[in-house]
Amino acid sequence: MFADPTIPGAGLSAASISSLFIVWSACSFVFEIPTGVLADRVPRRMLLVAGPLCSGAGFALWTWWPSFGAFAAGFVLWAAGTALRSGSLQALLYDTLAARGQALQYAGLAGRVRAMGATGVLLGTAAAVPLTAWGGYSAAGAAGVLACIVCSASSAMLPEDAPPRRQAEHDDADPARGGTAAGWRIVVGEALTGLRGDPGLRRVVVLLIALTWVAALDEYLPLLADAMWSGATAPGPAAATGVSMLMVVVAVGDIAGGHAASRTDVTDFRPRRLAPWLLAGAVALAIGAISGHPAGIILVAFAFGVFGWSLVMADTMMQHRIPSGARATITSVVGVGEETVAIAAFGAWAVGSEWLAPTTSFAVAAVPYAVLAVVLMVSSSGATTARASGR
Repeated sequence: MFADPTIPGAGLSAASISSLFIVWSACSFVFEIPTGVLADRVPRRMLLVAGPLCSGAGFALWTWWPSFGAFAAGFVLWAAGTALRSGSLQALLYDTLAARGQALQYAGLAGRVRAMGATGVLLGTAAAVPLTAWGGYSAAGAAGVLACIVCSASSAMLPEDAPPRRQAEHDDADPARGGTAAGWRIVVGEALTGLRGDPGLRRVVVLLIALTWVAALDEYLPLLADAMWSGATAPGPAAATGVSMLMVVVAVGDIAGGHAASRTDVTDFRPRRLAPWLLAGAVALAIGAISGHPAGIILVAFAFGVFGWSLVMADTMMQHRIPSGARATITSVVGVGEETVAIAAFGAWAVGSEWLAPTTSFAVAAVPYAVLAVVLMVSSSGATTARASGR
């Protein structure tokens, strides 16, 4: 849409489009932690309602008032909407379950949420082509705005049994004690104390950030699917359909990973339990991608399912350790880490694509997961030895 010269106000150059992505990434960094702190001071449901409305407003600007300024403002609103939900949703779900004495059910609920999100992306992608063919960008944009409104309305119906309640409420009413600024300092201080005082929490935070590596590369999955399809079939009108079918297989794998998390026993779950699965996922991704054959997409789908399951389990371990008063703040710190990993992944792809085919690039992308699996195995073995010698 941004590059389409038939749209008045659009027809942007590659440099202009890149500058829009820079605005998007920069705003994501700037908004992430402040909105996390905000979610630890006000009812999180309120932010979950506001977030999709911000994103929808951005999509509306793109659809009905296209221009470079409107596109930039839309990315700012989209980044704000995403940041308002990042950390807030996990904090609301976990604290509400904890208030009901059901904290161990968090992994199951988070897994189902991930599966439903992947299903929504799959259905939205499938509907985009016929919708655009029928009503152009206006129809697709209107559908996006409507989806945001539905998401906001659905968020308003979420229960919130444990909204943030803090000493900061009293500080806000007493200017002599620092007012609102004191309340923000309390939240940030509790987050820093939690991270400094719990080495296990720090390790899980780093693990969760590291696990987002391949998730950042899902933007390039169409390139992989196209390379696999074109490498085994003759070019023709059916190529686009074939690539779409391969993408659906990967999406099904991601959905299966979310459902697997919902059925995993989280009692005394430890990072070492991820190691064999991460190694299996890395091997599957490398073999499936380097095969260059459409059948290899099954292994790629398995890998994405494993990595999605691992993300939910790592998030669950983190949520169990986070102090409730800083839950959204620390989760937003993870969000900043994920943005950093995404930028590193995009940069690595840009550099590697000069020499490597998409199939080889995805095989190389599996290496960090294999290394992470080995690190988890070694650290687990070292901890076991230390405990044994201590006895």
